Amino acid sequence: MGRDFRWLLASSWTSNVGDGVALAAAPLLIASMTSSPILVASGAILQFLPWLVFGLHAGAIADRFDRRRLVMVANAARAVVLLALCAFLVTGVADIWIVLASAFLYGTAEVFVDTAGSTLLPMLLKPADLGLGNARLQAGFLVANQFAGPPLGAFLFAAGHAWPFLLEAVCVSLAVVLISRIARTPVPPRPSTGSGTAMAGSVGDATGSSPGGAKVHTDIAEGLRWLWRNPPVRMLVLIILLFNVTWAAPWGVLVLYATEHLHMGAVGYGMLTTASAAGGLLATMSFGWLERHVSFAAMMRVCLSLEVVMHLAFALTTQGWLALLIMFVFGFYAFIWGTISTTVRQRLVPHELQGRVSSVNSVGVFGGMVIGQALGGVIAQAWGLTAPWWFAFAGAALTLLFVWRPISQIVSARPVLDEVQANEP
Repeated sequence: MGRDFRWLLASSWTSNVGDGVALAAAPLLIASMTSSPILVASGAILQFLPWLVFGLHAGAIADRFDRRRLVMVANAARAVVLLALCAFLVTGVADIWIVLASAFLYGTAEVFVDTAGSTLLPMLLKPADLGLGNARLQAGFLVANQFAGPPLGAFLFAAGHAWPFLLEAVCVSLAVVLISRIARTPVPPRPSTGSGTAMAGSVGDATGSSPGGAKVHTDIAEGLRWLWRNPPVRMLVLIILLFNVTWAAPWGVLVLYATEHLHMGAVGYGMLTTASAAGGLLATMSFGWLERHVSFAAMMRVCLSLEVVMHLAFALTTQGWLALLIMFVFGFYAFIWGTISTTVRQRLVPHELQGRVSSVNSVGVFGGMVIGQALGGVIAQAWGLTAPWWFAFAGAALTLLFVWRPISQIVSARPVLDEVQANEP
């Protein structure tokens, strides 16, 4: 699918190796400093909280400037945060509050990486190739972030608390070099003033002589209005928000659930995400066949139904081997859902709005995770480590009933290219 896509793929896979290492190492680091479920959940919350603070602004900025360069700068900032954390760990001055502050700063940089990065694929590929392109990016995420990274992170953490974060800094830095090889991505086209979705043609003329902050807010409002007037994309964002609230409630204390309830140890905890990645790899090999033989609507309903069953199974199990099997199934359907939902959204959103709509979607994802993890920490503190799974089961089941019928409308909506062509003389 082209040279630029290969560089994007290589950069994504490389950074995901580092993120996968931290996926196991970061919770283990926090758990080594505190046994409080609330503080353990706070580690993930503070990494994702920046989406609520900066997410919409990141989307507006991604629609104004060179998206490739934004990814490079933000990844460089992540590397600086990681190197500073390593220095604190090596010198022995790191405590729980320094670690939590590092999670927040790292998460802030990640907001701009993920928002700008998500807009690159639609600029490099044809709409018909987006499904395959997203599948390959997701495959890299599964192999590097969830399959190879977590066991390596747990192993390095056992060797020394700073080692996994040093490796992550190296991977993120290398990702900057790889993505720099992509040909310069132009600033997205911005229609001239006068249409219903009019936007400025350059950074300096979005709102005339108004301050820069007002220009960004104007662009944010533009994206929100488009999203509100597009029922299929709006409903897709709502589904993602609701299911992430229920999903994140038990995930925020998963490290305690694995080590204290299932008695799997640090390596066993890392193996949970590895099992998930193995299921995702099977989905990677199956996606092409599924896309040809099963409708997107049917697959989306099956995935969300399996989400409900997964929560119930985790609430009932007391065996580590069974938890690994459940995670394998979770990885399979989560890969299918992620690929389909991303592809559908990218096909429906104009290029000049990809950053803002993607940022709203991500705010829904991580906003739901912040809410869910906060609830999960409180619920686990009050009623035990299996209580968040019961909460997730009930919430996911009710949400599934609510979204069952609208899924057909989401999948059957026309791609944005069809809408543009229909309005041409």
